[in-house]
Amino acid sequence: MIKKMFKGYKDLLKGDAVKFIILMGIVSLFADMTYEGSRSITGPYLAILGASAVTVGFVAGFGELAGYVIRFFSGHLTDRTHGYWTITLIGYLINLIAVPLLALAGSWEVAAVLIIVERVGKGIRVPSRDVMLSHACSQVGPGWGFGLHEALDQIGAIMGPLIVALVLFLHGSYQLGFAFLLLPAVLAIMVLVISRSLYPHPHNLEVSTPPVDTKGFNKVYWLYVISAALIAAGFADFALIAYHFQKTALVSPGLIPIFYAVAMGVDGVAALLFGRLFDKYGLSIMIVVTLLSALFAPMVFLGGFYVAFLGMAIWGVSMGAQESIMRSAVAVMSTVKKRGSAYGIFNTIFGVSWFAGSVIMGILYSFSITDLVIFSVLIQLISIPFFIAMLKIRNPVEGIP
Repeated sequence: MIKKMFKGYKDLLKGDAVKFIILMGIVSLFADMTYEGSRSITGPYLAILGASAVTVGFVAGFGELAGYVIRFFSGHLTDRTHGYWTITLIGYLINLIAVPLLALAGSWEVAAVLIIVERVGKGIRVPSRDVMLSHACSQVGPGWGFGLHEALDQIGAIMGPLIVALVLFLHGSYQLGFAFLLLPAVLAIMVLVISRSLYPHPHNLEVSTPPVDTKGFNKVYWLYVISAALIAAGFADFALIAYHFQKTALVSPGLIPIFYAVAMGVDGVAALLFGRLFDKYGLSIMIVVTLLSALFAPMVFLGGFYVAFLGMAIWGVSMGAQESIMRSAVAVMSTVKKRGSAYGIFNTIFGVSWFAGSVIMGILYSFSITDLVIFSVLIQLISIPFFIAMLKIRNPVEGIP
């Protein structure tokens, strides 16, 4: 069945569109080595520096909030200036430099600021980068194109935590782990500069413009934003999950990055699979993703070692599906001229919901882990009626049945 789904895609590994996607995927590979390696230990690192569960949840959530809110402005700026490469480069520099600086943090307050700055840097560059990718993805199918990018991205997301895990295994400190992440940060910037020189005008890769009203976004777009926001609110950040592993001693410190690496590996495979399914079946596949996503919280927060490990794998499946499908859907729901704003609005609302959910789950963790799990499961399942409502609307956007 899987072979049949991917049949006919071998010929897509040709041409400038795929080359561009692969180059940007390599940039993301090195970038993810840097900040995902960092994120695999920020929860325990903050705990060691004296932060509480509420603080960890707040920092993780506020970092995501700041990173997503800034996307509204950077997306709008992208549409107005068309400075795709400039905005992308500035964002990557801020995003990546903050990580090795964590090695110098002497308190949880300083570490928290750097964690938030790293998220802001990512927020600055995501809309402009995704707009450039969307041009190339229009040639190969948005689900497959973004899925391919996400799969390359996740190779780095696996390697980064493994590097940190090796440092800890060899009795190195968390600070030394952050310092080691300087190398992939430098490599990411180098490949980005090379990509800029090879493809200075990525908009030339666009092959079609979706027939959407340029005066605004349609009803399906807004229903989609609401449903994605509900999923974000119930999706626990790994910082809180890792905090739970550390506090309960369910997983040893050296194995926590391994758990994260496994989740990132599953993420990459899921991005390719669900991206292809999105191209074939449209947004209906998000109902399946939501049902899967609702399973991880009871497994990681209430299960034993092996159940928690399986829960992290499901967490990775959900992440991969969201990364490929959500970015793809925004691309086909918007015109080229408003695509940056479409990404910016979507990501801002998504981020506000992520922040609210992270804070709520951080508070709930301090009182009742069971209540945290109930909240996570229910808030995600509530999104399903919105997806069903979208499917009942005759959508004018080709590619979204």
